[in-house]
Amino acid sequence: MRSFLAGVLVSGTLAFGTAGSAGATVPVEKVESPGGISAYLLHEPSVPLIAMSFLFKGGAQFETDEQAGLARMTAALLDEGAGERESLTFRTELEDNGIRLSFDADRDTLTGDLRTLTENRALAFELLRDALIEPRFDVEPIERIRGQLTAGLKRRQNDPNTIARQAFFETAFPEHAYGHPSEGTVEAVASIARDDIVAYHGRQLALDKLHVGVAGDITAEELAGVLDEVFGELPAATPAPEVRAIEPAPGTLVVVPQAVPQSVVAFGHAGIDRLDPDYYAAYVANYILGGGGFQSRLLHEIREKRGLAYSAYSYLLDADLSPLWSGGVATNNADVAESVRLVREEVARIAEGDIAADELEGAKTFLTGSFPLRLTSNARVASLLMSMSSLGLDEDFLARRNDYIEAVTLDDVQRVARELFDPEALIIVVVGEPEGLG
Repeated sequence: MRSFLAGVLVSGTLAFGTAGSAGATVPVEKVESPGGISAYLLHEPSVPLIAMSFLFKGGAQFETDEQAGLARMTAALLDEGAGERESLTFRTELEDNGIRLSFDADRDTLTGDLRTLTENRALAFELLRDALIEPRFDVEPIERIRGQLTAGLKRRQNDPNTIARQAFFETAFPEHAYGHPSEGTVEAVASIARDDIVAYHGRQLALDKLHVGVAGDITAEELAGVLDEVFGELPAATPAPEVRAIEPAPGTLVVVPQAVPQSVVAFGHAGIDRLDPDYYAAYVANYILGGGGFQSRLLHEIREKRGLAYSAYSYLLDADLSPLWSGGVATNNADVAESVRLVREEVARIAEGDIAADELEGAKTFLTGSFPLRLTSNARVASLLMSMSSLGLDEDFLARRNDYIEAVTLDDVQRVARELFDPEALIIVVVGEPEGLG
């Protein structure tokens, strides 16, 4: 029974359809509690499930190199006992009632997700409240989680993808919070004390950093009370170290030697702010270049025409302090130089505004047609609503999003491509033993 309920919470679909260009027929509501806590809600009562996603801005931004991994470690401990319930009791109540509660952290956020059957929502919200307000941070869970994180870090120490990703951020953001490993290091995780965790919790979890999205069987009136019940005891605001916005370093090539038959390449440069009026034109341009799978130029040139790699891709990364355009490819050591050359060529080509009308229409057709697939479950909708709140998007975004894509003209996408892409600014990191790469 517990396994069945867990499966329902993960895969249960919402019963709303789509209307107009992409928006849900059920409108998104902005709910504000009596205590002034706001959330986006999509109320859908036909399935007795509730999903809540929330984030606190900041994440690993406030860590020093000596504390790398503190945000992730704190997040991992929030559901390991709270209030009067020690870890085993807390976890057992979640499991026995089919409640899914999890926390995580990355460079910019500490996030949480709650999934529950409607009939168990009182207990679910009580457990969530305790995890946020009264986490125990007992010695046994701290050491157990420390061991799990350390084991994971050791497994990834020689993983080329992990090394390439971290080397890219270190190269792009030297002497900045983004440059240190948000997943942590073995040495830093070993040195994190309980006092560090308590202090991080106290300054990270505050209402001025909170954004919430909810989907499922709960009304706006009910949610208003829940918001105060769950989050109302958090401090209104907490001081935090100032972390400056930053542009990535100028283009450079970095090779990290590793004895592997296939090299991993990470590349990228400055991106575009999520609220920039030209964001959707950039989004479409990236789809054409490297975000469209088999329809993208990078995959076509590198895989389909030459068979150099299984995958080549790019994406826009909406980092708070420095938005990025980034991508990657993995290929045999002998083919790295050719693959990098093709990446540079395709970036240069699109930077010249070389985009055809049929490419634009194909991109718009896919990006608008696939969007409803992101609205097929409580969990997906709640997460999307949370992101909308965090980004400052209005509650009508779901109804209007495809209109923004459709409004992109050929002149728009060509102009923005010229402004965004720059082969000379590319930061390229290669992990492996590449041949002929100069």
